[in-house]
Amino acid sequence: MASSSEVLIVGGGVVGLSIAWELANRGVQVDLFEGQAGTPSASWAGAGMIAPVPTRRPADAWGAFRAASLNLHATWAERLHAETGIDTGYRRCGGIDVAIDAADVDRLNQRRPLWEAEGIEAEWLTPAQARQLEPELTGDICGAYLFPGRAQLRNPWHLRALAEASRRRGVRIHSGISVEALEPDGARVASVRTTKGRWACGTLVVAAGPWTERLLAPLGVEAPTPPLRGQIALVRWDAPRLLRIVECGPRYLVPRDDGRVLIGSTEEWAGYDPRPTTAGIAELLAFALRLCPGLGQATLERAWAALRPASRDGLPYIGRVTPFDNLLLAAGHRRTGVQLAPATAVLVADLVTGTQPTWEPTLFGLDRPAVPINLAFDS
Repeated sequence: MASSSEVLIVGGGVVGLSIAWELANRGVQVDLFEGQAGTPSASWAGAGMIAPVPTRRPADAWGAFRAASLNLHATWAERLHAETGIDTGYRRCGGIDVAIDAADVDRLNQRRPLWEAEGIEAEWLTPAQARQLEPELTGDICGAYLFPGRAQLRNPWHLRALAEASRRRGVRIHSGISVEALEPDGARVASVRTTKGRWACGTLVVAAGPWTERLLAPLGVEAPTPPLRGQIALVRWDAPRLLRIVECGPRYLVPRDDGRVLIGSTEEWAGYDPRPTTAGIAELLAFALRLCPGLGQATLERAWAALRPASRDGLPYIGRVTPFDNLLLAAGHRRTGVQLAPATAVLVADLVTGTQPTWEPTLFGLDRPAVPINLAFDS
């Protein structure tokens, strides 16, 4: 193994791997270490939902960043498949956001102006129309919005493709090695201490999910990334019975082509405990059965949980970290890690290579002022 890196990335989730691949495509030599070896990442555990791509440029910088990242997913899926032969599972399957009570109807209707402003196709459906499209939605619903532009990918497949493509571009991925501490020397982070020894670094990118805060705190850097636990259940029907993603607030049903359905997801402040609970999984199953009673005949295959990295205001932290000359951060994506990974990778790679950034980095800086965020979708 080499003992130094041109660019060293801490974090082997979708954000870290996306940055590694983007940098390698620009000819940069990269070493990537897992931030916390042996712990399931939110990237692997998630359902891989991709929101519809706006057809008009959003009014604010945050919306433009989000739109660009969503738009990159189809291109990245094609490139990754061409380079590795691995199907990421990217599909434009469409989605239905359902309302189960009047409060849900109001919540969805309040977001409609955002969808219209961004040119996102959304059609209101009566309960009968929703069931015509998805006959298994026999539960008590008040109505729904149809989003033909929703897509999905298979998280483990996507991560495997990113890792393989990165290796083929020369990225050295060090699996099973945890980074225990960052070691500063004046205005630089000179090295990292790992479970396998010290590694010197030219540029250091920390993308360690909820463990980012712990790594940066000894340097005097405040970057809150509290862990937000999310639980998911996986069931199997005899054949695919849902064609589209079904969402209701933070809960969802994501059908796969093989007849499996992901049921998610909880949001819990449970510290660094990544274990699923009976109460959490029971809550998810009750939600699924309320929308699709037929799921009661499905087979429960497994359940899991993982820890998402939150932030102080819902936006991720992306960019340089003062007062260090060679330290960059990419963390705090909460539920949007997969969705925002491509644009995050482009922005970080721009900063590393000295390219004029497409987006203003101060939007995601640690010292940014708190601003309201227009969220077109929950996730």
